[in-house]
Amino acid sequence: MFNPAAEAMPLPVLRALQLERLQATVERLHEHVPAYQGKFAAAGLTPADLKTLDDLRRFPFTRKRDLRDHAPFGLAAVGRTELRRVHASSGTSGKATVVGYDEHDLEVFAEVVARSLHAGGARPGMLFHNAYGYGLFTGGLGIHAGAERLGVGVVPASGGNTERQVQLIEDLAPEVIACTPSYALVLADALQRRGHTPGTISLQYAILGAEPWSEAVRQEVQARLGVRATNIYGLSEIIGPGVSNEDAGEQQGSYLWEDHFYPEIVDPQTEEPLPDGEYGVLVLTSMSRTAMPLLRYWTGDITRLLPGENKTGRTVRRMDGIRGRSDDMIILRGVNVYPTQIEAVLAHLQDLSPHYQLVLSRSGAMDELLLRVECARVDAALRQEVVRLVKAQVGVTIGCELCEIGSLPRSEGGKLQRVLDLRAPR
Repeated sequence: MFNPAAEAMPLPVLRALQLERLQATVERLHEHVPAYQGKFAAAGLTPADLKTLDDLRRFPFTRKRDLRDHAPFGLAAVGRTELRRVHASSGTSGKATVVGYDEHDLEVFAEVVARSLHAGGARPGMLFHNAYGYGLFTGGLGIHAGAERLGVGVVPASGGNTERQVQLIEDLAPEVIACTPSYALVLADALQRRGHTPGTISLQYAILGAEPWSEAVRQEVQARLGVRATNIYGLSEIIGPGVSNEDAGEQQGSYLWEDHFYPEIVDPQTEEPLPDGEYGVLVLTSMSRTAMPLLRYWTGDITRLLPGENKTGRTVRRMDGIRGRSDDMIILRGVNVYPTQIEAVLAHLQDLSPHYQLVLSRSGAMDELLLRVECARVDAALRQEVVRLVKAQVGVTIGCELCEIGSLPRSEGGKLQRVLDLRAPR
């Protein structure tokens, strides 16, 4: 069973624990990982230079290219004989990166996922439908182990085979489901085709993650499945899902388990730390991993940190919703555009489906953005209204193509690629 007391640790105790674990992590990396030895030497630093939490900003970042340059296990702090599991990132932004776990890491993984599921509404004795993919992706096995740690019964449905998933939900009547938000909408479509309404579906809670999603998608999922939907956040390089999760009763930012993961928000241009409340790139240090801890990992996710909510008793900070990724950000004629901004606009028009795609192309020297969105009715006035709203709320002029329902790509349980970039390299 997991230990919820760590979520409500007095702040001075938490900060002291963070410093202790950060110092131990830096020492471990310096002693066992030659790549980090080189990074520290280049910066003129030793583990003794980390005397306070503020000193962490002096240490170098770790980026995805570091994992690729030292693949597969060049950043590991243990030998291969100590590894108990190997996972890899989804590879949606390039070649997949490999991460290893020892016995201790798997215990930490199960603990933080159990906390996350509990925050999202799961309770011992419930039945849990896990529609994350099993295999190299951390979602399936990671969520599974945490659910078992919490004491819920797991249905290892994995991803895809939607009709089979619907049959399992009908037959087994689980109270909780975990999947990507885009796949939750696919399941909602399938359940509706079978004649179901929220009142005939057993599900009460949905733990959704692995891709950015908007408040509009949350409301759509909740209305169609009859659930309380919360965001679970994680990434394989740090541990997998379970870095943070929203509270089902609040839905106002994801509580970040700060006794295991030290968060920073940094300016994407200057790379300097920003105060709580300001948006920037999330940087995480895995303080309690032993097989492959990463120092100041540049996640690329754009968010901000918010204080804990006293009414829950938690003292750990919350992550606001992910606005997008710094590498997925579309710069269109000088304006920064994230897919979630477009998604929020679509929610204002009832005739539009939540299924959409953004297509980037280039006409001469000018970049163009086409929004393709499914629609129950196709007419010129609606298309013009979409263009007008995007211009008014996002600040860019786009093209719009209204598509028939069911014509755009659907998630089969994994991450859904929203942006299709057709531009030739300059």
